[in-house]
Amino acid sequence: MLTPIIRSIASILISTVLCTQAVRAQDANKVNFANQQQAAAMAERLQAKEGIPASETLELLRQAELLPQVVKAVQPAKTKSVRNWDRYRNNFVEPYRIRKGVEFWEANADTLKEAEAHYGIPQEVIVAIIGVETIYGQHIGNYRVLDSLATLAFAYPAGQRDRSEFFLSELESFIALCNKTHLNALEVKGSYAGAIGLGQFMPSSWIAYAVDGDGDGVVDLFNSRRDAIFSVANFLKVHGWENGKATRVLVEIERTDNLPELLAPDIVPTFTPAVMQEKGVALNGDTLPDEKLALIELVRGDAETAYVAGGHNFYVVTRYNRSSFYANAVLELSEALKLRRDMLN
Repeated sequence: MLTPIIRSIASILISTVLCTQAVRAQDANKVNFANQQQAAAMAERLQAKEGIPASETLELLRQAELLPQVVKAVQPAKTKSVRNWDRYRNNFVEPYRIRKGVEFWEANADTLKEAEAHYGIPQEVIVAIIGVETIYGQHIGNYRVLDSLATLAFAYPAGQRDRSEFFLSELESFIALCNKTHLNALEVKGSYAGAIGLGQFMPSSWIAYAVDGDGDGVVDLFNSRRDAIFSVANFLKVHGWENGKATRVLVEIERTDNLPELLAPDIVPTFTPAVMQEKGVALNGDTLPDEKLALIELVRGDAETAYVAGGHNFYVVTRYNRSSFYANAVLELSEALKLRRDMLN
C-alpha cells in the first residue's frame, strides 16, 4: 500500500507529465505561418492594395495557430459513405428549424418585406438560407477564423484536391476585411472553413456582396439582422435570381432510357420543359416554355433515387453552396416555412 507521502509524490509526477504533454500539444500548434511560403508575397500584396504594412500582416500570421481539427475536417472519410438525401434533408427541413424560422420571419417581417421589394428575392428563401446556415444565428461557429484560414492556406492536407490557393485568397480577403471594418482579426469566430456571420459569408463574399442594410455606416453580419438579410438577398440578386423563373419542380420519371443524358449537365439548367417531357420526365409544376431546367438526382442510400427539376433560380442558390443537396434543402425549407407561416396567419 502506498504511503501518503509516496502517493503525494506520485500525484505530483503525474501532474507534471500531463502538464508537459499539454504544453507539447500546444506547442505543436504554434507553427509560425509568417515563415511559410507565400506569406511574404501575400503581405506585400496587402500592403500594395490595402495599405496594410507587410509587417502587420506577418505579425498576425505569427499569432495564428495550426488547428489539427480543421485539417481533419477537410480530409476525406476513411470509409466512403453513400450519399443519402433523406438523411441530409432531415438535418435541415425539420420542426425546430421551421418553428425558429417562422419566429425569425415574424420578428423581421418589415425588413424581409423591404428586401424582397428591393432585390426581388422571396422572403422565405432568405429566411431558409439563414436557417440552413446558422439556425438564425444560433450556430455561427467557434473557430477563430484567422487560425482556420491560415491552417487551410498553409497546411492543407495532401491526398485530395488541393484547395490551399482558395483558402490563401480567403485569408488575404479576411485580413483586408478586418482592416476595413470594426472586426478584430484575432477575435472573429466562424466555421472551420472560415465562413462568418448569420449567413456564413466567406470573407471575399462579405467584401463583394455584403451591404449596410440598416444604414448605420457599418456592415455587421454578426449582430445586425437587417444587414444579414439584405446581404443574403443581394448575393442572390447579383448571382442572377430572376422573378418568375423556376426554383424546383417536382417530377415523375416516366421512362429511364434518357437518364444518363439528362443527368450529364448536373446542376446546370440545360433542357426546356418540352425537351424534358420528350425525354420521359413529367413536370408537376409551373415553368416558362423557354426556360432551361436541370434534372437533379437525389441519391437516397439504398432506397430508390428521387429526382427533381432544378430551374434557373435553383442554380442561383447553388452559387451560395455548390451542392444540389444544399439547394434542394434550402428550397424545401423555404416552402415549409411559407406553408407554416401562411397557416398561422
